[in-house]
Amino acid sequence: MQVHLQRLIVFSMFLSQAALSQKHAVGSWQLKKAENGISVYSRDALNSKFKEVRSVFLVKTSLSSVVALLNDFDSYTQWVYRCGASSTVKHISEKEHLHYQSVIAPWPVDNRDFVVMVKQSQDPHTKVVTQKGTSVPEACAPVPHHVRIIQFTAQWTITPLNGGMVSVEYQLLVDPGGNIPAWLVNLAALEGPYDTALAMKEWIFKEKYQKALVSYIKEPE
Repeated sequence: MQVHLQRLIVFSMFLSQAALSQKHAVGSWQLKKAENGISVYSRDALNSKFKEVRSVFLVKTSLSSVVALLNDFDSYTQWVYRCGASSTVKHISEKEHLHYQSVIAPWPVDNRDFVVMVKQSQDPHTKVVTQKGTSVPEACAPVPHHVRIIQFTAQWTITPLNGGMVSVEYQLLVDPGGNIPAWLVNLAALEGPYDTALAMKEWIFKEKYQKALVSYIKEPE
């Protein structure tokens, strides 16, 4: 009985240490840039040599306007950082799409592209809207002169606040593939989220987005 108890204690301690290790395996967010009402953070990511990045800004608008802009994939080439092409591969439902996007890389690096399953949802109580993009690289045939990104996860979180304000948050972790050094990718990783957020703050106020009413989005009362 005593041997069994000792083994149980040792096993419990092992699980506790494993949980603690897992908890601290991801680094804390560090503020790297704060300009024009946009804050950009980065942190060490679990099981990745690449930094995870996050941008946040506030804007006075409706939830539908932000969702309508995110759903307008054809517009991405005009406001998303270094977006060379953007298209809907497959429309699965009003809240779910298979999306293709290419990234114009600075010379002499080859251009990148990725295919993601995009899913939107809204919490019925908080009204927070979430859009998640998960990589499905085999869903489309390879594109000539592009390196297909295999590991890509992204999330938009749109949170209604008091006074008609909305918090728009973007979180991204990507392994660009190829032979690009991780330190170089991490050095440039902050530019994309910031430039995208800066352009997005302007595009949201275009008339077609301001007048948009997304049927499945409920605005706060």
